[in-house]
Amino acid sequence: MSRQAVTKHLNLLEEANLVATAKRGREKLHFLNPVNLNEIYMRWIGKFEQGRIQALHNLKQALQEKDQ
Repeated sequence: MSRQAVTKHLNLLEEANLVATAKRGREKLHFLNPVNLNEIYMRWIGKFEQGRIQALHNLKQALQEKDQ
């Protein structure tokens, strides 16, 4: 990946507020923004996760009842 392509991607992530930056002299440091990443996770992935957790819980209960 070229340096220009990396810069373009980092600028897009910064505009989306997924990456925070800090300038230190000539350097520009990039840090992940965990708050916004968590919001995206909960919005896109979290809704699917709840069903799987419930299915595993139901399976555990069914197996425990079968053993008794």
